[in-house]
This record gives sequence, C-alpha cells and structure tokens, in this order.
Amino acid sequence: MDYFAQQLINGLVLGSIYGLIAIGYTMVYGIVGMINFAHGDIFMIGGFIALITFLILVSIGLSFVPVILLIVLLVSMAVTALYGWTIERIAYRPLRHSFRLAPMLSAIGMSFVLSNYSQVAQGARVKPVPPIITGGYTLHEGPSGFAVQLSNVQIVVVVTTVLLLGVFTWLVAKTRLGRDMRACEQDQTMAALLGVDVDRTISMTFVIGAALAAVAGMMYLLYYGLVDFFMGFVAGIKAFTAAVLGGIGSLPGAMLGGLLIGLIETLWAAYFSTEYKDVAAFAILIVVLIFLPTGLLGRPEVEKV
Repeated sequence: MDYFAQQLINGLVLGSIYGLIAIGYTMVYGIVGMINFAHGDIFMIGGFIALITFLILVSIGLSFVPVILLIVLLVSMAVTALYGWTIERIAYRPLRHSFRLAPMLSAIGMSFVLSNYSQVAQGARVKPVPPIITGGYTLHEGPSGFAVQLSNVQIVVVVTTVLLLGVFTWLVAKTRLGRDMRACEQDQTMAALLGVDVDRTISMTFVIGAALAAVAGMMYLLYYGLVDFFMGFVAGIKAFTAAVLGGIGSLPGAMLGGLLIGLIETLWAAYFSTEYKDVAAFAILIVVLIFLPTGLLGRPEVEKV
C-alpha cells in the first residue's frame, strides 16, 4: 500500500505537468477549431528559457531561491507568450480561413522549425541543472522499511498547477477577455458583429496557452532537472492525448485527462513494464473513445445551419 501511495503521488505530479500543456491544446481548439501541434515545442522553449534565466541569475550572484524562482517564472512566461503570439500571427492567422488541412500542416511545420531551431541554438545534448528545490517530508514508513516521500519540488508543482488553474478559471468566467473567448467559441461571426475583436481574442488565447506551457516547462525543469530539444515532441503528444481523453475543448477535461495520463504512465511503469507505459496510455485512450467519442467531459459538437 505504501508503494502504491508513492506512485500515486508521482503520477499526480506528472499529470499536473501534462494538464498544464493540455489546456493550451484545448483552448486553441475550442476557439479556432484547430490543433496547435507546435504547442509541445512551445513547452520545450519555456523549459529552455527557464534554464537560461536561472543560469543568468545565478551567475550575477543572486542566491535567494524564492526570488530566483519568481523571476524565472515571470521571464519564461513573458518570453514564451511572445513566441506564442508571434507564431499565431505568422503561421496561423493567414491560414485561418483556408481549407482545414492548411493550418494543421502549418502547425506541424512550425513544430519542426522550433525543435530544429532549439537544437541549433542550444545543441543536441541534454542540459542538466543541479537540484534547485531540495528537501521533503516522510509521510509514512511501513514495516518493510519503504517510506512514502513527498518532496518540496512535488509540492511546488502541484500547488502551482492548482493556483494557475484557479486563476485561469476566474479569468474565463469573470473577465471581459473570458467572455470574448466564450463568445468566439460559440460563433466568431456573431461575436464580431457584437463588437468582439476576434483577432485579438484569438491572439490572447495563444498567448495564455503559451504562458501556461512555459509554467509546465519550468515545472519539468524543476522536477526532472534537465531539458533537451526533443522533449516537446513526447510531452506534446501525451498532452494532446490528455486533451482528447478529457474531452477536447473542455478545460476541466484537459486537466482531468492530464492527471489520468500521468497516473496511468506511472502506475503501469511501477507494476508492469516501463517500456510499455506509453502503449498503456494510448490503449486506454482508445477504449474510452470507443464508448465516449467526445472524451470524458467533452460535449457533442452541434453543427450550425
């Protein structure tokens, strides 16, 4: 039971990271109806920006960890949000009213551009970083000597995810930007007739999604202590799977799907085989979609006539 509790903690932490990335997928799909396949690489860019910012702050003599983490978080969110805004303006907006495959092909191309750009700029080797947040707590120690551990970095990842999810839920439900997003999700033409700046709303959706991906990239750096140019592809595919599993277009579904994918991967690797943990996640996705084609919390798409 202690071993299961430990894997449950590990799965929830990993699922929190996937959920943050999945929100970006589901936001863009909900408003534009397009899958942003470059979103995983935005997550990777956020991780690299966090690493570079951390090294710069340490090199100038800053040593107070909470201040360093706050600055790294703000800088990585700002720079990565700029990437998201630029990509939307260059690669997606000109193709928004084209045939449906054109934005998807552009997104795939942008994914290759970002990954290769990072490989050229930062190199192909894995970039490690020493543990930034250390320490933790022993929750329980069983008769066999196995102790259930909760590290401080795991607490930071989960608490940050919960806080951001709360802030973002308030943003969508209570602010003018959130109302504009919901209006564009229902009908962009009618929203424009009622005074909503559709282009600005879509750009802000990409900006917010990129900022959340940057937070996920920083949490990944803190948790695993490394980044590399290829990590965006793997994490992006899993986050997209999480968004589909939870119900593409549903924000709570994206977070739920992320948590489920994290738990499935962790528990399968712990009790069965590490090599087949990805197969298990996709197999469960297929089973769920057979019985729930719109995902766990997704809503059937109503055709407008």
